[in-house]
Parts: sequence; structure tokens; C-alpha cells
Amino acid sequence: MCDYSLHLVASRPAKVADKLVSTDFVASISRGFTEIGQPDVAVCLLPGTEIAFDGAVQFDRAFSMFGRARVEHRVARFRQINIHDPHVHHDALEFPGGQIVMVTRLIPGQTATVLQLPAAAAPHDRDDDAAQSSADAAPRIAESIV
Repeated sequence: MCDYSLHLVASRPAKVADKLVSTDFVASISRGFTEIGQPDVAVCLLPGTEIAFDGAVQFDRAFSMFGRARVEHRVARFRQINIHDPHVHHDALEFPGGQIVMVTRLIPGQTATVLQLPAAAAPHDRDDDAAQSSADAAPRIAESIV
């Protein structure tokens, strides 16, 4: 949910309509998102979460001597990459053109809104529970008819 480098930072899960800002965390070597007005609490995004930036997205290039770059798209989907390597950052944003930008490279101060969260397994569990309840009730109905 939040990159390994944010384990020493207070955090909470993202919610739809959250207003986020990219930031440098004081207790970490990383960048991430906080809610506007809550600079000490990281907002953790689940893979598949979609966000929309308020302006053009700017990020530091891999080598700082090449300066900053921008992405023309404003909507991105959060994902994790390199998950099998525990020694690198995993949090990234994928843009419609296929460009992937590491969250740790985002320029601080950029604002975005959480558009939607990924589909969760919980609704399927409820459907399974309902189906099971119906199956359990069927024998009782049959017994009462006999």
C-alpha cells in the first residue's frame, strides 16, 4: 500500500474524493502523497486506484542533471513495480500513454484527487455469503413443506 520507505510515517488508506498533494516526508528518504492540510500523514493508494492531477504532472528525471520532465496526461492509475526486489521503491503511476513515473520522483506540491478505488474482493464475499444463506435456507423450506 505505502512504499517500504514510508513505514516510519503515520499513514491511512486513500478514500474516493481525497484531495492529495505530493510531498517529501521528513522522516523518510521518500516522496508520496498526503491529504491537503495533513502533511504528517501519508495517504496510501492501493494498486488500481485512479487519481486526477490538477495540472501537468512534473517529475525529476532519473539523473538530476537532466532536470525535470512532464507528463501530458493528468489521469493516472497507481501500481507497484519491481515487487520482487525488496531494496527499491515500488510505488508508481501509470499514465494512459503507458508512461510510468515513480511516486518518489514526483515534484512536491502537485495536487490530485482520488477518482476511484480498485474493485475489492469484499463484494464477492458478500455475494458468496448470500448464496450460502440461500442454500442453507432451502432445506429448511423443503422440510417445512413435507
